[in-house]
Amino acid sequence: MLRPLLSRTAQAASRLPNQQSTRTLATATNNFVKIVEVSPRDGLQNEKAIVPTATKIELIRRLAETGVPVIEAGSFVSPKWVPQMGDTPEVVAGMPVHSNISYPVLVPNMRGLEGLQKLLSQYQGGSKGPKPTDEIAIFTAASESFCKANTNCSIAESLQRLEEVTSKAKASGLKVRGYISVVAGCPYEGKVDPEAVGRVSKALMDMGCYEISLGDTIGAGTPSVMEAALNASLKHTNASPEYFAAHCHDTMNTGLANVLHMVRLGVRTVDSAVGGLGGCPYSPGATGNIDTESVVFALHSEGYQTGTDLDKLVDLGAWINAQIGRANASNAGRAVLAQRKIKAERAAKATSAKL
Repeated sequence: MLRPLLSRTAQAASRLPNQQSTRTLATATNNFVKIVEVSPRDGLQNEKAIVPTATKIELIRRLAETGVPVIEAGSFVSPKWVPQMGDTPEVVAGMPVHSNISYPVLVPNMRGLEGLQKLLSQYQGGSKGPKPTDEIAIFTAASESFCKANTNCSIAESLQRLEEVTSKAKASGLKVRGYISVVAGCPYEGKVDPEAVGRVSKALMDMGCYEISLGDTIGAGTPSVMEAALNASLKHTNASPEYFAAHCHDTMNTGLANVLHMVRLGVRTVDSAVGGLGGCPYSPGATGNIDTESVVFALHSEGYQTGTDLDKLVDLGAWINAQIGRANASNAGRAVLAQRKIKAERAAKATSAKL
């Protein structure tokens, strides 16, 4: 079903995205890994109790203080399907904006793009300040069953719809990032053919996506499975690893191992959510995203740089989980908090002994 679309794009002058529409990519020749913080969107979208708009804005404000360079702010999706994201226009309009941070929003279809463009039109002329975002994310899947459950269409149909979205978004000056769901396992079909991942990667890159996030949506992947998905994508696109991102969930407790393996293979972008927030309404049994705290701790320990402040991330993970009434799912976050408590108790005892 993908061949008609792929054959149309195969004659493109280059399989790589138009360089005028790309963000600066971290490369495998350096030790900087870009963190894409997805907690405001992917982290919260599956919460049943509606999180107050003010809390979402505060989450984004505090995330900016941690040093993360990319914060996925929300999703212009129908509130009927994802009620938690119904206030995304208000969140985007109300969040503080920093020139050194990107605030992409997920746009699933033309209606979503039109909603975003309507919001951005209010910023023309500069009277309301800088536009809050200049980037969208689009998504499809590597398995037919998941694509049908998530978008109510086939993969080929999904890609055809996204071609229009991407074309019009880029024409209006928006950058486009692509997501591929279930690259390492599908809740309905089980194993996913890496070649299917590669074909979808090529289609998204030929559309003009500057980066493609390979998503282990249900957390079923292992390092070898993620490597196979990446290798197939590299083969089909003729791109290098830094054009791809690792998006791992931690259902089977393999998320961090997968992230580190992908980074060692040359991937230089990692999607994660502070406090381990997340889940997926179309992935039964899936748990949260790999937590940003553990990712940053591990990367820093391995000699990589992220530009983020681990202590601030730990505090924020504890805060947002308390706000939504969830247990903190960050292993590193809980460990750092426990270490702080022990140090404080020892300091208090030492002070008391001197009195």
